[in-house]
Formats: sequence, C-alpha cells, structure tokens
Amino acid sequence: MRFTTYSKYVGTLVDALNLQDLLDRLADFLLQSGFAGGPHYHPWWGWTGEEGNDHSLDALKQALLEALMESGMLTPEMLAELRGEGSGDADVQQQLAELLDALVQRLADEGYITLGAPPQMPGAHQPLPGAGRIDEGAEAARQVEFNLTEKAIDFLGFRTLRHLLSATGKSSLGSHDTPHLSTGIEAEAASRRYEFGDTLNLDIPATLTRALRRGGVKVPLDLDYDDLMVHQAEYRSSCATVLLLDISHSMILYGEDRFTPAKKVALALSHLIRTQYPGDTLRVVTFGDRAQEIPLGELARTQVGPYHTNTADGLKLARRLLLAQKKDMRQIIMITDGKPSAITLPDGRIYKNPAGLDPRVLAETFREVGACRKSGILINTFMLARDAALVQFVSKVCEIARGRAYFTTTMTLGQYVMRDFLRRRTRRIG
Repeated sequence: MRFTTYSKYVGTLVDALNLQDLLDRLADFLLQSGFAGGPHYHPWWGWTGEEGNDHSLDALKQALLEALMESGMLTPEMLAELRGEGSGDADVQQQLAELLDALVQRLADEGYITLGAPPQMPGAHQPLPGAGRIDEGAEAARQVEFNLTEKAIDFLGFRTLRHLLSATGKSSLGSHDTPHLSTGIEAEAASRRYEFGDTLNLDIPATLTRALRRGGVKVPLDLDYDDLMVHQAEYRSSCATVLLLDISHSMILYGEDRFTPAKKVALALSHLIRTQYPGDTLRVVTFGDRAQEIPLGELARTQVGPYHTNTADGLKLARRLLLAQKKDMRQIIMITDGKPSAITLPDGRIYKNPAGLDPRVLAETFREVGACRKSGILINTFMLARDAALVQFVSKVCEIARGRAYFTTTMTLGQYVMRDFLRRRTRRIG
C-alpha cells in the first residue's frame, strides 16, 4: 500500500512578498526608454545616449532591491546591510542573494519574464546567474538578459490604466456614446414604431396600447404590423485609433525621459480598448527620421534615437492604417515634443532641417494634415513642450484638422489622454 506523508508548510520571505506590487513599483525600470545605438555626438547637444536600456539580470536585481527597500518588505538587518550600516554579516548577504534569486525565479515561473541563456565559453565553467553572494554572481548576471512577456506587458497596462482612471475620477466605463439612437437591448429613450431591420426589442405595453386603440378590447387581440413598438437604445460606435509616438532625439534630452510616459499611455490604452471597447482597434506608430508601425509587444523595449522629427511620414502611415479599417470613428493621438524637422522625398531620401520651421517641411506636413481631414480622421495632439515655434505649428494643425491640442507634462500626459479618449463622441469631421 502506498502512503503519502504530509509535513507542515514553512513559508519563506519570497512567498510573503506581493509580486504584483513589486511589478508596479518596477514599471519605470521595465519600460525605461534609453537611447538607441549607444553614445552619439551632436554639435549642439554634445555627447548623449551614454546610458542605454539595460535589460541585464544584474540590472533587474538592482531594481528589485530598490523596490524592496521602498516597500518596506525587508528585515531591519537586510536594510542595514544594504545601506552600509551593517557589520558585513555574510549570512545576511547570503539571504539577500537568495531572496533576489528566488524573486527572479518566481517572476519567470509565473510568466512575467523570460531569461536568455548565458554565453557558453569553451573550456570554462559557467556559474549559475546570481548564485552565491551578491557580488560573486554580478558578472554572470550581467551576461543574462531578461525580456518581458505579453502577460507582464498586459499587467503593466492594467496597473497604469487603473492609476490614470483613479486620477481622472472615472469609476466605470462603457462604449463610446453617440447622438444617434438604435434598437438595442438597453432602453435609453422613448419607443418608436418598428421598422424592417430593427432589433425586435418589443415595447409590450406600447404595442398592446396601439392594438387596443385601433381594434378595441376583444379576444383574440387583433395585432397588426403597424402596432409594433420597439425600445430605442443609444447607438454604440467603434473607433480605430493610431497612437503616433515621437522617438526623436529630444524625447530623452536634457535629463528628462519623455518617452517612457508615452509608453505607459500606449499600454494603458491597449488594455482599456481590449477590455472595455472590444470593437475598437489600437495601432502604434513611431516616427523619427522615418515612421514605422510597431507591435505592442515590442513597445516596452522601444528606444528613442539620434533622429529628427518626420511628422509628415508619421501622419501618412497612420492615415493609411486607419483607412484600411471599416470603423465609425477614426482618430490619431499624436504625442510629441518637437516641431517637424524632416520629410521623406519622392526618391526615398530624408530631407532634414533642425534649425527651425523650414517652409518645405511645414508645407509637406500640413499637406498630410489636410489629407487626414479629408479622410474624416481626427487628430488630437499632446505636446510635451511649450516653445513658441511649437505652439505656432500645433495651432495650425488644429486649425486644419479641427482637432484639439493639449500642452501637458510627463506627469499629466496619461490623465489628459484618458480624459480625451473617454469623452469622445461620434461626429463627422467635414
């Protein structure tokens, strides 16, 4: 006979930690933008881009340590050791190293990250990443990279959305309201006569009243086609949205990362659309020297670069993506901090002029704005700067496209975008 022996479960510190709370605290680190391509020299700005987007296992452990310290989840002995106030206790250091290893393993086991295998050097023994004390495994940990999974990206989008909606005071969400009425399930207005093609959501009292008025009280009741009355409900529309993100040099210049908040907005919008507006679509387009569509799964690792601002190319690609979708509403949400400084020539070359508002660049950009308006595409612009030339450009875009402009900061960008998205109404832009 087979016997099973059960013993008392003894939990560890890592089991008591709230993993999702830690991920929330790590959002800025996990979505950090950095500067693509390494260091670059510019005659005006000097050397930039020294610090890239570090996705090494060692960087993840350092970020976990900071998150643990902020959350107050470590023991007093561990905190003292990390602050340099401890006695150099080897046992405490070992506990910290094991805690970090266990947290990384738990993140991987629960599907939030994947780890790349360390390079195998011929004739050399490869230690386990992070094994032993904190400093002993650092070099090996730097040779292992982690990647966010779709589950982690979706979770970060959910948490960002929750924070943004709590800041805007929204407690419940629904489909996009429109001024039009249809015959749906949820009654929103007085009933009307049934017409061919309507949802047969009968208003029974109104139908019987019409039949009795016409034929009097008798059995059986004489019910005619003209007696049928149906409830009306608000018509719910679907919307196609392109989020147009500026990845030019200035988005991470002067010591301020303006691109990471834009990433958070994209992930939050994606989660909102998928869970609350299933008929909507969201596409993400980045524009620097050129424009390109990127999958949401790659957004977390997207970086800015030594690029100019080819707004015209971004609008052109966004318009093409929107016209390919049969939706009641089409809109572009453009997040940028700079005036247009580049266009794509007919032969494919890039014409650049960062010194000011070049008439040639402006003419091509406004031509694309006008094409969006003719196609019924609304352009809402969210500006992360306030210089006079940029204000002048945005004002002209709003005038042509009949859209809106919001001058905001990295702290309030998400709230502004969410407020605008949630209060949209169906209307034709002619």
